Amino acid sequence: MNDLIRINESDSVAVALRPISAGEIITVTGAGVDMKVCEDIPMGHKIALHDIKKGSPIIKYGFPIGSALSDIPEGYHVHTQNTHTLLAGAHDYEYHPTHPSITSNTPEIFSGYSRKNGRAGVRNELWIIPTVGCVNDIAVSLEREARSLIGGSVENVRAFTHPYGCSQMADDQENTRKVLADIATHPNAGGVLMLGLGCENSGIDTIKPYMGEFDTERIRFLISQDAENEHEEGMKILRELAELMSHDKREPCPTSKLIVGLKCGGSDGLSGITANPTIGGFSDLLISQGGSTILTEVPEMFGAETILMNRCKDEATYNKTVNLINGFKNYYASFGLPVFENPSPGNKAGGITTLEDKALGCTQKSGTAPVNDVLAYSEKVTVQGLNLLSAPGNDLVASTALAAAGAQIVLFSTGRGTPFGCPVPTVKISSNSNLASHKANWIDFNAGTLVDGGTIPEKARELFDFVLRVASGEKTRNEINGFQGMAIFKTGATL
Repeated sequence: MNDLIRINESDSVAVALRPISAGEIITVTGAGVDMKVCEDIPMGHKIALHDIKKGSPIIKYGFPIGSALSDIPEGYHVHTQNTHTLLAGAHDYEYHPTHPSITSNTPEIFSGYSRKNGRAGVRNELWIIPTVGCVNDIAVSLEREARSLIGGSVENVRAFTHPYGCSQMADDQENTRKVLADIATHPNAGGVLMLGLGCENSGIDTIKPYMGEFDTERIRFLISQDAENEHEEGMKILRELAELMSHDKREPCPTSKLIVGLKCGGSDGLSGITANPTIGGFSDLLISQGGSTILTEVPEMFGAETILMNRCKDEATYNKTVNLINGFKNYYASFGLPVFENPSPGNKAGGITTLEDKALGCTQKSGTAPVNDVLAYSEKVTVQGLNLLSAPGNDLVASTALAAAGAQIVLFSTGRGTPFGCPVPTVKISSNSNLASHKANWIDFNAGTLVDGGTIPEKARELFDFVLRVASGEKTRNEINGFQGMAIFKTGATL
């Protein structure tokens, strides 16, 4: 097993691939030198490869991740105690296109459900979607009874509760309406009951226009205040939908119909070395076959945004990316908050020091493909290839946004572990083997084996094959555990 890895030849730090004790003489992979370690270095944490002067940039992934708060001698721990972020507020950028390209390959096949609008579902589930939080308990009660309908082609029944739909204003209310419409028309749902109360701001008649053309057989509506017994009426509709769904069959679908969301959470110092580059390799493979991926978590692009900007396919897309980044920075500033209030305590414990450090690792998930489009929150994918999506870093909020944008599956890398799932299958990818072993009930795929050998392309192909199995019906851990939820981005005042 290697001791340390120097990711880029210009880096001033290396990352520990195992816990290293003070006094050890270790070999730096990627640098071809031996050095003495002067302090205990936890796995995933950074060590200075040479003396770093106070105020000098600290380089990782070939880019600055902050500056030194004090002199850092060679062999010492580089982390929050001696590093400061270089991030600031919104500013001007310059477009320096790198013109990346992806070789086209013939689409492979998965077994999915073809929908009338030409999209493909990787699940055939019966969904209950409240328009307002007031009817959440009714939705849960309906889900409980409707679980008896699961079987055959009816793969699951889910009620996606939330606290919104009323007492909202302006864009905040618009976001709720759009997300509810997006989820209701998702291809993973073979049948949908949209459940309203009757007096809410975002009622059924208000939300319908946001749904565009939809299958009126498969999406049904119930206003609770209009029904004498809303539970009986709801179950009648759910049984009718289940009967329709019982005739659905999986059939061969090209991978060009797949849209996969890319997300990370609870990252550690190995996330940007193992799990995220593996996801990036997967993204390139899927895009080469005509499929699409979506990268979100805008705050976790801060510090690596110019890499994405310079990969934009044209200047119009570049300008949309600049607005995406500066818009989120201004969003924080409007509340008097710093743009760099990140990483989390778990990130820091795992070896991530600054938001730049986290961002440079996070953006590895985007692979090398050009950025073909930039989506507003609650906007759906319409352009094939790599898309950027406006959403915050919060795990369930961002993952729900990916599902609303059209992702049938979300890939979620983690170095710390998490049990949650969003409305679509949520594949947990561990950055280290300890996590994969310790939380086998949460983790679907272990990228941590790269520490012991193998290549990113090999691991990416392994992940690609696993995703095709999930798309064809293999259950993810969150599905097996029954963990699926929805969270909408709250952006405004509550009345």
